[in-house]
Amino acid sequence: MSLETLRLAEGDLDFLVAAAAPNVRDKARLKHLIETDEDFCQAFIGDERTFRKIMADEEVFLKISPRLYFEILLRKARRELEGATHTIERVGTQKVAVFDTKEVVDLLSRHEVILYLADMLSSFTKVESYTVSYRVREGLWRRIRFNDLDMDSLIGFCESVEEEHRLGFFKRIADICLFILGLFPEYVDYTFRYPSSGERRPRIIGSARRSVEGYEEEGRKFYRLAAEHPAAKEFALREVFSLLQGRFHVARKPLGFIAKHYLHSKRHHLFRLAGK
Repeated sequence: MSLETLRLAEGDLDFLVAAAAPNVRDKARLKHLIETDEDFCQAFIGDERTFRKIMADEEVFLKISPRLYFEILLRKARRELEGATHTIERVGTQKVAVFDTKEVVDLLSRHEVILYLADMLSSFTKVESYTVSYRVREGLWRRIRFNDLDMDSLIGFCESVEEEHRLGFFKRIADICLFILGLFPEYVDYTFRYPSSGERRPRIIGSARRSVEGYEEEGRKFYRLAAEHPAAKEFALREVFSLLQGRFHVARKPLGFIAKHYLHSKRHHLFRLAGK
């Protein structure tokens, strides 16, 4: 879970060298520099040639890790937003210009935030399923199956496990809120209200229908709980959790930007809203 343990795979290093320095002779030395010098590494990941390479390659996921792919997109988004005057938000059926690009760029200027968001996005490219047994009463056990995009089940389990094991649940629940609002905001609108009338859909037994505000509230709540958990300091994640809790609305913006400008229809191929 610690960002400090994240390392580029060998294929990632090969890709960066081939994309940004194809004519270099001593590729082994260059790969070593990328691997050991953080500034050097960021320069290669943020190189425009690297971005163009992943956008042109239909089989890029066979060559690099999802985490590197999303880090390249996020660093490109930061450069683009540095020259923008505003971001766009949807308010009901209307689109509104919001002059908050400086806040978005400031957040993306933090290396640990970029790493966290890239790792978070990569985690949603593969949704894991679990089967858990629990005792209903003496002699009677039941099994339930859920996936790690099933927010309501995760909240329920989070409340039942011991405190020392809760950080992973806090993190995942908050990440789900940020992921959905950033990449699939239309899903929230569709599941919360009828498209034609705008009236709220009835609640389904066992799960909640959340508005955009509901997802934001839950996201902030669980990032705050994650930041307050003793293990967050051990994993060097306390500051990142605090930043995302305090700037949750801002953190949605770069995710929405890459969805609109770089991913387009790829969203539905890369990610699956399992069970939705």
